Amino acid sequence: MSALPTIFAMIFASAWTRSLFRFFRHLGGLGLFLLGILDSSFLVMPLGNDVLLIAMVTTRHGNWFYYAIMASLGSAAGVLLLDLVVRKGGEGGLGRLLKPQKVAQLKRKMEKKTWVALITAALMPPPFPFTAVVITAAALQYPRKKLLLEVFLGRLVRFIAEALLAIYFGRKLLRYLRSEIIEYFVYGIIVIAIVGSIISVVTWVRSRHKAPAMRPREATD
Repeated sequence: MSALPTIFAMIFASAWTRSLFRFFRHLGGLGLFLLGILDSSFLVMPLGNDVLLIAMVTTRHGNWFYYAIMASLGSAAGVLLLDLVVRKGGEGGLGRLLKPQKVAQLKRKMEKKTWVALITAALMPPPFPFTAVVITAAALQYPRKKLLLEVFLGRLVRFIAEALLAIYFGRKLLRYLRSEIIEYFVYGIIVIAIVGSIISVVTWVRSRHKAPAMRPREATD
């Protein structure tokens, strides 16, 4: 029975992946912004914005900086949603959000140089625990403006680097993006997004009956 959600997700992904990807791509910079919000808040969208950004820059070189800015702004907006929920619970609510060992580990790393942890988390791809770092910073009452700015800067550096690579390797990347390997990779992203988001929503709904503070997903990105 536990395999059924994955099977249904794979069927859904096979039917809708292309149209969903084309939808966000058709929106241009707005699509990157919206996908960035999903990627950095409560839903699971591993590398979704990175793939979309590369695909768009490869075909529209002139807009590369605009795309990087919009993707970064979307990520900061998603973090703001997390912050608004987590900050109210404070440090005492971390135990409901992350495993105790994870909390202790993150607190040790963030005691002196929280900004380093945040920028590093924003720069690194999965499986680096981006959302776990953001949750810990918000729960420890790290200044919201600094939190959002540092996430934005880290993401901006990451997306600019990806955009420049997309420009440099242009034609080769375009061939790869049109290959079956990338197609199946995108399928995989959608499957993970659907299953992970369902689990996140179910966990959040259940947590509302157990504690006054809402519980977002324990992230792997």
